[in-house]
Amino acid sequence: MKTLYLDCGMGAAGDMLTAALTELLPDPDAFIRRLNALAIPDVSIVREKTVKCGITGTYIAVTVRGVEEDEDHPHNHDHAHGGEAHHHHDHHHTGMEDITRMVSQLNVPARVRENILAVYGRIAEAESLAHDRPVSQIHFHEVGDRDAIADITAVCLLMDELSPEEVVVSPVCVGSGYVTCAHGVLPVPAPATAHLLRGVPTYAGNIRSELCTPTGAALLTHFATRFGDMPVMRTQAIGYGMGKKDFERLNCVRAFLGETEGDTDIVSELSCNVDDMTAEDIAFAMERLFAGGAREVFTVPVGMKKSRSGVLLCVLCDTEKREEMLRLLFLHTTTLGVRENTARRYVLARDTETLHTPYGEVRRKASRGYGVTRVKYEHDDLARIAREESCSLEEVRNRLCAVISA
Repeated sequence: MKTLYLDCGMGAAGDMLTAALTELLPDPDAFIRRLNALAIPDVSIVREKTVKCGITGTYIAVTVRGVEEDEDHPHNHDHAHGGEAHHHHDHHHTGMEDITRMVSQLNVPARVRENILAVYGRIAEAESLAHDRPVSQIHFHEVGDRDAIADITAVCLLMDELSPEEVVVSPVCVGSGYVTCAHGVLPVPAPATAHLLRGVPTYAGNIRSELCTPTGAALLTHFATRFGDMPVMRTQAIGYGMGKKDFERLNCVRAFLGETEGDTDIVSELSCNVDDMTAEDIAFAMERLFAGGAREVFTVPVGMKKSRSGVLLCVLCDTEKREEMLRLLFLHTTTLGVRENTARRYVLARDTETLHTPYGEVRRKASRGYGVTRVKYEHDDLARIAREESCSLEEVRNRLCAVISA
């Protein structure tokens, strides 16, 4: 599986993501020429090689009317606010209608245009929550100006060109301290960034600066398949997207492009011991847990205190389903406490095809990865044929193999 992993240990901004992703291309300069050929009004994009902490990477300079973003506040162009405009390029209001009109004039594929507008939609929604105003009343300033349009357009084009099947993003370092914006001095992460990163694993780190910007947060949350550690992968290309500021740590976004075998994901494992439930009651609890969205529910016989026989009930679920699983466990079992572990699953890539046979449609499931290939027929379809033909499951399998191989 073609996988993109983004290391955001120093946060993320639109220009840093652009820089990192261009390094994954066979001809980054050709991409920059293509980006400039879009002729975003007053915008010029330059790709520069730079060295930080002894490491060579790419820096993307976006200039508007020949002026680059504010030297003292390198991420100010990544902010949007719902009040009066105070921008270093000009003073105007830009709403979603203006953004939509500008984006509609870009000569990019329709899917890229949709992604650009979806990213802006995320930012507008975050600003709406931060300022308690309808989205229609949100006016972009720094984020809505042409330098940010260039950043967002560039990342959306790059993601379209790279076309990863999975995008894994590390926990995001947001930084600490305060940031100066149109409304004054705000804590890091800025309110819009905080809203955008709800549900995402984040941490402050020990650097007092804004490391993750609203645009960076919107791009990450739009394209991420999941957030977590780097998966087991065969890396084919690595990109370093440098930020403008210098810190004691390398200020960059790292992008890894490669192949993973099968899928990996993070699940919550919830478990409890019970020794005072009937088999029927446990079966009903398992049914309710599956209905509630559990990935897997199983039991293990255990010996408990006072030599009593008991049952270990285990539930695997997506992390966002954890609260619902806990509610169901306490509702349908007699346990007084539930333990939780976080586990990484390594799973084979799976697909199902429907075969047309003399016995009707039969589903065949294939699993691949880690040098393994497995194929099996759907049990329910085999059982149906066995009943209709009054034969064993093994005979049905043999018949199907003969028919399909013929």
